Amino acid sequence: MTTSQIFPVVLCGGSGTRLWPRSRATRPKPFLPLVGDTTLFEATLARCDRSAGFAAPVVVTGAAHVDHIEAQLADPAGSQVIVEPSARNTAAAIALAALRLPADAVMLVCPSDHHIADTAAFRRAALAAAGLAAQGWLVSIGIEAKSPETGFGYLQRGEAIDALGFRTARFVEKPDLERAKQFVASGDYAWNGGIFAFGVATFLRELAAHAPAILAAARAAVAAGRSEGHLFFPDAEQFAQAPSISVDYAVMEPTGHKAMVPADMGWSDIGSWDALHSALDCDAAGNAHKGRAELVDCRNVLVDSDGPRVSVIGLDDVVIVVDGDEVLVTTHAGAQKVGKLHGAANQ
Repeated sequence: MTTSQIFPVVLCGGSGTRLWPRSRATRPKPFLPLVGDTTLFEATLARCDRSAGFAAPVVVTGAAHVDHIEAQLADPAGSQVIVEPSARNTAAAIALAALRLPADAVMLVCPSDHHIADTAAFRRAALAAAGLAAQGWLVSIGIEAKSPETGFGYLQRGEAIDALGFRTARFVEKPDLERAKQFVASGDYAWNGGIFAFGVATFLRELAAHAPAILAAARAAVAAGRSEGHLFFPDAEQFAQAPSISVDYAVMEPTGHKAMVPADMGWSDIGSWDALHSALDCDAAGNAHKGRAELVDCRNVLVDSDGPRVSVIGLDDVVIVVDGDEVLVTTHAGAQKVGKLHGAANQ
């Protein structure tokens, strides 16, 4: 399979509360230059760019983010932007994309807000996953589990399929720390990063078998939808009938045709300020900063300022973020609770 036969399907949304105050509901994480100078959305598109041989992308998003996408979609010609009338989770979003693509196409489903440092490794994994998808497998790209993370789901590796990948023995929900340590020690588990490769016809067949109400609602919404240039608007009333279920629950767990391709590609979901810190270049003491900052006798400190100079002396394991008139100060341990702040919840 060549990359020209692989259609990137980019899922783009979210409320942005975990990276408040930089990320807001009005400008969520995908549209921010958190790692480097390009936004996470732009970097996602660049990894699957037509200059690398991929087909034109299909972006699935909500109406609130269309302006951001239009501003950052480098080459709209040939691309599709599907504007969901309501958020009905990933299974329904992917179904919309599948119904707008040729039946013999392969979809590479990618979240728009992840960081991948090694683009070449990503493309190798994408080609292998697409090759399995063309054979009728529903494929997850499994991220090499380098630490016992409790915030991710896991994939257990089964027997090999050709030289491309493995059967997926099972999906495992977010484990406790002891189970996560066992998974990493065994070497048989990978993180579930939410990156998939599906043949369109295969995906629609499995969706019909395991979640027919989602397919029926998506099919009706597409049939009654309307186009405006490269924008497509599914019918709101029909789409609202779709059950809100993730693709993992709706299809990937129940299917008998699940497979995985392991990948070590410098992946991060940038799911918290702590995760962002880990994805940035740090000095010998583990400090990183964006914007104007001076750190003296500090260890493992992250400073992200959009204007004011931030000076930090003698602190360890701290995150400081300045965004306009909002300031966040937290320990790394507390970074997981940022979404619970009143300010983050009422942006």
